[in-house]
Amino acid sequence: MAISFTLTNEQEQLKQVARSFAREHLRPLMAAVSQETDPLQRALLLRPVMEKAVQAGFLKSLIPAPFGGTASSGVDAAIFIEELASESPDFMISMAGPLIALAPVYEVGTPEQITRFVAPFLADKGAPLAAMAYSEPGGSANFDAEAPAEGVRTRAVLDGDEWVINGSKAWASHLGGWDGDGPDLMTIVCRTDKGVSLIVAEREHLRGHIDVDEYYDLPGLRGCLTTRVTLRDLRVPQGNLLGTEGDGVRLTRNAFQASGASIGTFSVAAMRQAFGIALRFAQAEKRGGLLPIIEHQAVADILADAKGKLEAVRLLSWSALDAVISGRPGASELALHAKIFGSETGLDVINDLIKAVGVTAYDTNFPMLRHLMDVLAYPIIEGGNVGVRRRQLQAMMSVPAYDPLAASGLS
Repeated sequence: MAISFTLTNEQEQLKQVARSFAREHLRPLMAAVSQETDPLQRALLLRPVMEKAVQAGFLKSLIPAPFGGTASSGVDAAIFIEELASESPDFMISMAGPLIALAPVYEVGTPEQITRFVAPFLADKGAPLAAMAYSEPGGSANFDAEAPAEGVRTRAVLDGDEWVINGSKAWASHLGGWDGDGPDLMTIVCRTDKGVSLIVAEREHLRGHIDVDEYYDLPGLRGCLTTRVTLRDLRVPQGNLLGTEGDGVRLTRNAFQASGASIGTFSVAAMRQAFGIALRFAQAEKRGGLLPIIEHQAVADILADAKGKLEAVRLLSWSALDAVISGRPGASELALHAKIFGSETGLDVINDLIKAVGVTAYDTNFPMLRHLMDVLAYPIIEGGNVGVRRRQLQAMMSVPAYDPLAASGLS
């Protein structure tokens, strides 16, 4: 693997295009989101901007090149995600549904399934949405439990040549779609007679068979349309099963590799913004003294440590996303580290930067709290660090043949 830490000309152009779009469209979007109190109306503000992003080809950049998109490098994906998430992680999360929902399609889908399921996200207009219906209201850390009374409780029963699906799902962005009739594509983690399986429902199947029970009013990521839904007698063709019955646990874990790695980049975006706020504050504010507070060792130490941790998480996340998208050995472990270390480092860094600013940071009119509220979510979404991700690392390292150098390619 050739290693370079200098962006190519193409990557520089990608960065500038994404940054310009984010500053022109996402910065005013977040200002509007901050003023809206209703969670549904807040999320609907994203739709016209999503349409602009689709027209600009941004959605295609999340689809791997072998499947018709333009994504070819994990580093490219990280650069793109960081620029958009720096202005609006809400928007980036909403647009990035295909990263998870389509991952098992790429892995085990038939050629016909791939063509049909990916097609909506190769469009040049509209605002297509995808959702991975994984989490359930009672918790899903033990989704792989074998007993029917435990783990996944959403049930799919074969009736002739159709699956009939009933159950409740929660927390994934856009489970209800823009209008409550569902997204364009929903990959459903459910239980069949042979165990946990994945079945894809398209919008035509969901319409009339999905109820939005609650719109979550989140303290951070406030533009994300996050809901609890009930699937009622949802009928899906038998051919929409991904892979084989009972293979859903493995496919689900694999699907969350890219999203887990990307959480490291979301954390970088939050740290980047918070660091800039704290740095400018420290350079300008004297707080009643003779010198700007950056001249005080305690403040300078916080800033220096924060910047170092930010850079470390950025490089880890680049490596993790590159490994996942290229299929490099060690991708699973690197994605877990990016998710766990990245999200928890982001939380620690922003909390420290708040201490450097002082009580002014506790004012809702000061821009720091927004980033704290966003980064608070990262250790607990996309598979919680405590209930899911660290358990996966534990299982990985418990295998006698585990090689601690393999993920870095240094075995």
